[in-house]
Amino acid sequence: MPANLPPEYIETERKLKEAKTPQEKLEILEQLLAIVPKHKGTEKLQALLKTKISKLRQEMQRRPQVARHSPIAHLEKSGAGRVVILGSPNSGKSMLIKSLTGANPEVGDYPFTTRIPAPYMMRYENIQIQLIDTPPYLDDDIPPLIPELTRTADGVIICLDLTQLDEAARLENFLEEMKKKKVELVGEKEPIALAERAYKKRTLIVANKCDVEGSEIALEEFRLLLGDRLPLLPVSAWRGDGLSDLKTRIYNLLEIIRVYSKAPGKKPDFDEPFTLRKGSSVIDMARAIHKDLADNFKYARLWRGKTIQGLIVNRDHLLQEGDVVEIHA
Repeated sequence: MPANLPPEYIETERKLKEAKTPQEKLEILEQLLAIVPKHKGTEKLQALLKTKISKLRQEMQRRPQVARHSPIAHLEKSGAGRVVILGSPNSGKSMLIKSLTGANPEVGDYPFTTRIPAPYMMRYENIQIQLIDTPPYLDDDIPPLIPELTRTADGVIICLDLTQLDEAARLENFLEEMKKKKVELVGEKEPIALAERAYKKRTLIVANKCDVEGSEIALEEFRLLLGDRLPLLPVSAWRGDGLSDLKTRIYNLLEIIRVYSKAPGKKPDFDEPFTLRKGSSVIDMARAIHKDLADNFKYARLWRGKTIQGLIVNRDHLLQEGDVVEIHA
């Protein structure tokens, strides 16, 4: 084993033995490749990891990742990220999605309007974010597709109904049942290690119907129940209260940054940003533009607000929200 492997690598490698599905194994192998230090002493290890990743991808392409009969088999990821909207019957999930996206999911004043998961696109400034409407959960009865779909998400919204007296207890049961199904819903600011992303999801609680008389009492009950475990945002999907703030909070759940590409001698394109995970470097940006650009990378120039104008940076320079990058190869 090469020397100087960080503790995070050893911890992640242990979790590889516990992985049960090909997708979980692939995610952990990719995490290991990202974590391993890049120097001569780890070249054989890097090559081994790349070979394992390649073989596993080929195996996964030969067989479907989701059974054809699964309701989520048709849900391809799109946009800058995926956020799953969960909730109990009549909590207003579909109305919330309608207000956020302008789409027209079936909305009714009766339970279980949503029967199968459905994707919708929410515009946030200059990017699109995929929202998934889901069938409701009821007490301990969680449809099997909910934990399955949640594992594919970059973030989670739980929509609560402030007019229902038993919503707080129902939420507590739901969180416990999801834990039993190996899905942990955590606060929007809680750090999540690379190896935990498959089953630990950043979550925001949306307390809907804050426009209804008496909702303040239910809101206080939710606050007492949750404490500082999960953030709580009161909204009215019908009247529009809190929806602008909610869009920003949804974007923050994704843990991404928007970075703009600039060709030499030309102006940057601010209409089509590249979305990268927080902590990404210049070479990650080059790889997102084109593989050949990363392979032949020489240097880059960076623009950041009014303080940095055309600074020459190397491949490992960390990027921030709103950076403009000019890659030279």
